Parts: sequence; structure tokens; C-alpha cells
Amino acid sequence: MSNLYSVIVGTGAYIPPVKVTNEDFLSNEFYEKDGSPVNKQNEEIIEKFKEITTIEERRYAPDNMLTSDMATVAAENALKQSGIDKETLDYIIVAHNFGDVKPDNKQVDIVPSLAARVKFNLKIENPFCVTYDVIFGCPGWLQGVIQADFYIRSGKAKRVMVIGSETLSRVTDPHDRDTMLYADGAGAVILEQKESEEPVGILNHKTRSDTYEYSQMLSMDVSYKENYSSMTEYFLKMNGRRLYQYALSTVPQAIKLCLDEANISITEIKKVLIHQANGKMDDAILKRLYHLYGIKEEDIPHDVMPMTVHWLGNSSVATLPTLLDLIMHDKLPPHKIEKGDKVVFASVGAGMNINAVVYRF
Repeated sequence: MSNLYSVIVGTGAYIPPVKVTNEDFLSNEFYEKDGSPVNKQNEEIIEKFKEITTIEERRYAPDNMLTSDMATVAAENALKQSGIDKETLDYIIVAHNFGDVKPDNKQVDIVPSLAARVKFNLKIENPFCVTYDVIFGCPGWLQGVIQADFYIRSGKAKRVMVIGSETLSRVTDPHDRDTMLYADGAGAVILEQKESEEPVGILNHKTRSDTYEYSQMLSMDVSYKENYSSMTEYFLKMNGRRLYQYALSTVPQAIKLCLDEANISITEIKKVLIHQANGKMDDAILKRLYHLYGIKEEDIPHDVMPMTVHWLGNSSVATLPTLLDLIMHDKLPPHKIEKGDKVVFASVGAGMNINAVVYRF
């Protein structure tokens, strides 16, 4: 007996050309949350940052590119690789968190939706190609993929494009050390309905939202430097230490639950593609995940978790689709994904939200 599955038929990405290294922050004035200057030299601050996060550089969007522009480029690349007719798309879902933020104006611009702007940019005329945005923190792109799976497996859609695009560099406080975490970029996938007797594509997914206790770990607030900007201009702020602890205690369990429901063991997984938030945090999550299966650290496959955060930074909703696109186009050697491989996607972010998807190529 055959079933309907959601399979990826195309990927695309836009990695901005503007490279920003850690050394580019040597002239920043960093302040503590209470408004006092950080009592350390910038060289020491930057070295400690690299040690904690593994980030050495990141990419920023050029001034003439908005979030929807990057999303459009990623979408065009996904369409080109898939070879499908753009007019056959049933949905375009765009995940982001701040809309089309301009370099000189941090006001959120989301009317019309970014998905509507992408459809317009692609010159899609089909009125039954429905467009909407997902605001779900860093897990937004993966949640869009999960929504696409519901449409496809219910028979309500045959092709869905899901895009993650963000310009975090335009909403960060230059006087907050966390500004070095953030980056820009965009990635896209096209999911298509496939009838198959053998399980393929999305095999299972799981999402949780811990808003009761943890909704304020990422929020917007004024600059740490007094009088740096108006009291109505807000920047992205994070309780990094508490978020780190939260992620380590919840993400591995969420991934395992997703795998358990699909009756799949971690030993069957070829790659773990996790949101590129912080290199050391992702390493710790991976170790705890394997520990849940009784697997020691030294027995974890050394190539199971591809990483891009050290050179692309944390581009929020764009980290997972750009990571996947790099692998699928042989741009992240030695990592490869081949037919039959089972892969886990996972993300954690503002909300706090966690999601996981297990996928068979």
C-alpha cells in the first residue's frame, strides 16, 4: 500500500558577499547589561567569544539587499535546481523574524508579507499559489517545512516552497557582545508530493513551545550603551547562559522523541543538521543526544554533524536551509548526502521553540 510523502526536489541559498571577521569588532565599545563598560580589552573579549562559540567570521547582506531580496535569490536557485514550473507551486512560506529591515531604519516592514513579495519578485501569476510568513524564532524555517508536510500529506498541496531569510546584522546592538553572533543569509527548499510504498522524505516531526517559563530568553530592548539610540529603538537581546542550559536539557530529548515515534535509532542517522547557533552548544547537544542512546562520546561518528557557524555565523532561520544546500551541491566537503540516507534536522530559538524532523533521502 502506497502513502503520500513530502520529498525535497530542489534547494537554493543566498550567502551574502560581505565578510565580517572577529577582528572587525576590535573598535567596538562593549557594555554590560547594567550600562557599565566591559572591564576587558577587546582582544580578550573576542578571543573568549571565539572559544565559546567557535565563530571566526560571518556574512552581512549588502546595503542594497533586503530580507525578501535574499529570499528571492534563494528561491530562484531552488527553482532552477528543481526544474519545476514556478506556476505549479501551491504555497510559498517564508520564515523570518524582522521583515525587510533597512540598513538605516530598524522599523519592521512586513506589509505585504515577505512571501507575497517573493511571489511578486518571481513573477508568479497563479492566484492559487498562496503566500504567508512564519514568525517562530530561529526554528521558523523548519516549522515551515513541517507545515508544508501537513499540506502535502493531506492532499491539499503538491508543491510547497519554504524559505528562511534574515538580516540579523541590522537589529543587533553594536555595544552588546552578542552582536558578534549574528549574521545574514537565506535558504530555500521545494517540497513535492510523492506516492510511495517505501517510506521516503519526511518520516516524522516534533515541535514544542516552552513559552510559560522561557519566553523572555530572547527579546527586544534598548542598547546597553546609555543614549546610544532613542528609547524607542530596540535591539535583539538574549539571555545566553540560560538559553544554553535550556537547549542542552531539552533539544536532545526532543530529537530522540521524534526518532522514537518513527521507530528509528540514532545509529541509523547519517547526518544531524542542527541550527547553527553556537558551535560549542551544538557539540554539547550532540553528545547529550548520543548519551540518551548509551553511546559514548568517543563512539560518535566524527562526521555526523556538519558545521558552518564558524564562517557563516548565526543567520537564524537561514542556517539550516543554507547548510543543506551547501551539502547537496558538494560545497561542504567531505560531507555528502546520498539516496537512502536518513537525516535529522533540529532547531531551537525564540519562544522558546524547538522542532525536529527526520528525513530519508
